[in-house]
Amino acid sequence: MGNLAGKTALVTGSSRGIGRAIAVRLGRDGALVAVHFGENEAAAKETVELIESDGGKAFAVQAVLGIPGDAHELIQAFQNGAKERTGESGLDILVNNAGATTLGTPPEEITPEEFDRVFAVNARAPFFIVQRALPLFRTGGRIINISSGLTRFANPDQVAYAMTKGAIEQLSLHFARHLAPRGITVNSVAPGITRNGQPVFDIPEAVEQMAQLSAFKQVGEAEDVASVVAFLASDDARWITGAFLDATGGTLLGG
Repeated sequence: MGNLAGKTALVTGSSRGIGRAIAVRLGRDGALVAVHFGENEAAAKETVELIESDGGKAFAVQAVLGIPGDAHELIQAFQNGAKERTGESGLDILVNNAGATTLGTPPEEITPEEFDRVFAVNARAPFFIVQRALPLFRTGGRIINISSGLTRFANPDQVAYAMTKGAIEQLSLHFARHLAPRGITVNSVAPGITRNGQPVFDIPEAVEQMAQLSAFKQVGEAEDVASVVAFLASDDARWITGAFLDATGGTLLGG
């Protein structure tokens, strides 16, 4: 612990899955972590407890994403929580991890409502969270946006979701240029098939089938992605910005 000591981080969607693993890792590395949740307060408290049991510091913040005022509500909750614990509301690390999916709906069956929902959560919310958080960022800050390997290979049943992740990558690219004068880096991390607590990972046959897509012939663990995010959050990654980091376990290498 220690390379993020004195830093404050906000991780959206960190009550479970990859987001939880990221929050736990950043806490282990010394950051004070704001654990964001939408509705599952109990799960967010579990994440906070995991961080604290590991010697770290954390607090939960609530905001339902994908609705009007979501970014304002989230950043206000973060400011209140950070100020209560540190006396100030500065931010060093923002991880846009929260996301919604179309659950494998064929393109012909996606409704306008579903399409708008995934864009509201996955693309619109991160943009305005970054915008709203900019006055809080200290020099040398880090913005890490969780994308997906689906922006590099085709799965028609996930087209709307993949489109939102393409938007996230553009957010990273353009804000990287915009924020470089402040020493703030902005990067995208693309997980592949990663064990995230969904029921499908309890089916051995399904896991074996998914594992074949990786060059390592195994599905990823949430901690694998968290390690990549932790690197980008550290000073070691100070010369990386506007980048797309493939964290798919070699899925993009092809069969």
